[in-house]
Amino acid sequence: MKIRLTFLLLFFGIIPGFSQYDSILHNSINRTYLLHLPTSYIPGNNMSLIIAMHGGFGWGTQLQNQSQLSTKSDNAGFIVVYPEGVKSPFGIRTWNAGGCCGYAMNNNIDDVGFLSNLIDTLVAAYSIDTQRIYATGMSNGAFMSYRLACERSDKIAAIAPVAGSMNVNACNPTRGVPVIHFHSYQDNNVPYQGGIGSGTSNHYNPPLDSVLNSWAQVNNCYVNNDTIINNQDYTHVNFKSCSCGNELNLYLTHDGGHSWPGGLATSSGDPASTILSANDLMWSFFQEHTLVCSTTNTDSKAATKEKLQVYPNPVTGQATFEIPDFSGDNYQFEISDTYGKKYYPEIIKNKKGFSMNKENLLPGIYLFKITNAERMIGCGKFIIH
Repeated sequence: MKIRLTFLLLFFGIIPGFSQYDSILHNSINRTYLLHLPTSYIPGNNMSLIIAMHGGFGWGTQLQNQSQLSTKSDNAGFIVVYPEGVKSPFGIRTWNAGGCCGYAMNNNIDDVGFLSNLIDTLVAAYSIDTQRIYATGMSNGAFMSYRLACERSDKIAAIAPVAGSMNVNACNPTRGVPVIHFHSYQDNNVPYQGGIGSGTSNHYNPPLDSVLNSWAQVNNCYVNNDTIINNQDYTHVNFKSCSCGNELNLYLTHDGGHSWPGGLATSSGDPASTILSANDLMWSFFQEHTLVCSTTNTDSKAATKEKLQVYPNPVTGQATFEIPDFSGDNYQFEISDTYGKKYYPEIIKNKKGFSMNKENLLPGIYLFKITNAERMIGCGKFIIH
């Protein structure tokens, strides 16, 4: 690897971890990327890797600032890489995501090969858990994350497209791939209902329900289009009972637009949604899915998520949590909402199960995790009506 430029991206204290630009040669093209190592990174301790792809007209540092994923990386403890698309003669970077977009598509740039090569390069150089490599992207980068899942499902454990769609000639992954997709009803560049948007690429966008229905077939989901939340703030649709736990989730916000939910608005773009945090939701989702089987927790020592039970779900009064394979240890129990605010941190002492009242918790989706001193026992989510 040849290092082009190395520097600390302080962003006035917003991003305290270490970020560096680097490059690899692929198909005689020098391909660049920005790598962010969290403050907790220690060589020898394998971490998850998130591949975050910019939209058309974007680049690595631009998406890092817009998404704030490097801040989440420092807080949660994962590595994030921001690869960059090839520049057109006009200096515009795009990805060849199949039927989208621009210079990369028109010149049939091998972006799938580049990203696969990048994964191998990073795995060889850094301590990365190869069972926990994920992809996300904004707009054209979201399209690219879908194509990557279609063609390299052997390397990508789950994806989290943001403000994009899928436009490929064929999608034949070797395994089911979990998907959590973020979009806005107000997005005119890539309309959620499909069609040609108002952006400069002037390409057709398949409707999101068609995209997720096709993935539901790939993932062998038996419960499709289950609307979990539908209120004035956002809609959450879930495809569940899928093979190997490869569930699909769609979050549609009523605010924002062609932007990153919970992130920063770009100087020429739409405002970001303040209803949801894409970073918090995707990271919680990613932690539930690995390459071997999505029902396996991210920790190799951890129990499968089927071994954790919460009922009733949705919660109407009191929720009961159970650990069927209780070992007699003490556990730390914690709940967080979609904004990352934490509730009920407490120690579970020598109990197989415990109950929690929903008092002081507003209706919505909540994430929970149970850990002990050595490992994560499991995590999940529940709904309060």
